[in-house]
Amino acid sequence: MSFSDLFGSGEHTKNLGHFAAIVNLAAVDGEINDEEKAVLERLARKLDIHESEVAQVIENPTKYPITPPHTTERRLERLYDLLTIIFADHDMDEQEEFLLKRYAVGLGFSSETSKQIIERSIKILGGRLSFDDYQYLLDRK
Repeated sequence: MSFSDLFGSGEHTKNLGHFAAIVNLAAVDGEINDEEKAVLERLARKLDIHESEVAQVIENPTKYPITPPHTTERRLERLYDLLTIIFADHDMDEQEEFLLKRYAVGLGFSSETSKQIIERSIKILGGRLSFDDYQYLLDRK
């Protein structure tokens, strides 16, 4: 077993923290429903998280810290991932919105910027958009 196998990569650790935040949001309104499970499975594959790690994260998502990305584009992509899990059931409740705002600040956005991004995102994501379309619309003035 190599040294990197023992401790994992920094990027993988960041992905685990991001996935844990997504799981937290999926579970905030009670049980994780089938639509949310499908999104979680897709995001786990995207983030290269193994099935056994998924089970551990779902069991205790607060165990994993948030590590913010260095670029605005990566921060927006992480925020978009969270929005996709929130809108998996086509609704955002107050708890989800509260956690989303906290997570946006945790990603490195200011309180005011995160508020603006989330307000615009809610308007944009009434339908289903790709990340590229989302980013384009969010950057428009």
